Amino acid sequence: MNSPARAFWLASPGEGEIREVPLPEPAEGEVLVRSLYSGISRGTETLVFRGQVPRSQYAAMRAPFQEGDFPGPVKYGYLNVGVVERGPAGLLGRTVFCLYPHQTRYVVPASAVTPVPESVPAERAVLAGTMETAVNALWDAAPLVGDRIAVIGGGMVGSSVAALLARFPGVRVQLVDTDPDRARTADALGVAFAAPEDALGDCDLVVHASATEQGLARGLELLAAEGTLVELSWYGDRSVALPLGEAFHSRRLTLRASQVGTLSPARANRTYAERLALALDLLADPALDALITGESGFDELPDVLPKIASGEIPALCHRIAYPGVLT
Repeated sequence: MNSPARAFWLASPGEGEIREVPLPEPAEGEVLVRSLYSGISRGTETLVFRGQVPRSQYAAMRAPFQEGDFPGPVKYGYLNVGVVERGPAGLLGRTVFCLYPHQTRYVVPASAVTPVPESVPAERAVLAGTMETAVNALWDAAPLVGDRIAVIGGGMVGSSVAALLARFPGVRVQLVDTDPDRARTADALGVAFAAPEDALGDCDLVVHASATEQGLARGLELLAAEGTLVELSWYGDRSVALPLGEAFHSRRLTLRASQVGTLSPARANRTYAERLALALDLLADPALDALITGESGFDELPDVLPKIASGEIPALCHRIAYPGVLT
């Protein structure tokens, strides 16, 4: 047996701790990974930290290498970048991304890790899971050249979607958020910014990622006739009222859900591995560093997550650096 690893566990809603965990010897076809960085996905991990995962969604919300069960104790997370210390020759020494929780070292099947391209620094690769969500969202949304588009919610997911849309020729893209500080993020990504009351209407497409009832309602208002709103927000155990009266039917609007756990039917010929590899390739753009708004050490996690959940740390992606990593 190897020396124990250390992992962040949610002991109970609102209370996290670092635990020693056993680390098995890697078997044939497995890799031993030493973590370099992990990322805190503010939206989902905040809901988990607060114990707000609905009982009906316990199975659907399980992370690939989660241990324990909701609401806790549970080891949860899915944005991990590390280096392969033991495993097949083709992976040995490679920097890889894995949907693994916050843990110093771990053993997984070799098929569970994706090599990070040399053009993408490990520090930025923690965004791969969020970029994968954005890729799936745009497969669902199917934007066209010249579309008028609003992305409502300038968090990790919304900003990632806006960054990809900025590359489409001829589109008008606005990132819409109530926080004026998101204007800096929009500028770094090369898209326009607007407060909700100032957002441009007549949109062919709205991507909603604010996880608020008000944002969803505003998104429907901004659509042109026959327009589509793609809903990326996940509301946990909250109910949401939709304004489906007034002109919703006469304007023949479409409301479509998108969720990264299911490949878009428009790309049914792709695998999950291919989608993740594409997401990593897209992270070669240095502008995406604007989505990483802070960094803490691994041992600080029990103190950092409550501050992110309360808003004291107003993070997009908050990066965690592991022992031995120079920052």
